[in-house]
Amino acid sequence: MWPWVLNLFLYFPEDKREYIPAAISFAVFFLMAVFTMRLIVVISRRQEKEAKQLEEQLLGKQDRQKHPPHV
Repeated sequence: MWPWVLNLFLYFPEDKREYIPAAISFAVFFLMAVFTMRLIVVISRRQEKEAKQLEEQLLGKQDRQKHPPHV
């Protein structure tokens, strides 16, 4: 019974040209995944820089409020 059950899930075609569409679709989805990951990293770095600037700006305002300039 087990060989029959395994034949339902495992398929190795005699004609190896049947692998071509699978390889193409794998390559397309792999490239899209790489592009998406790079996009996420770039956006994350940009947001990190913006957050750092905002943090420095807010800390600068707090410092000025604590220590007003002497005239």
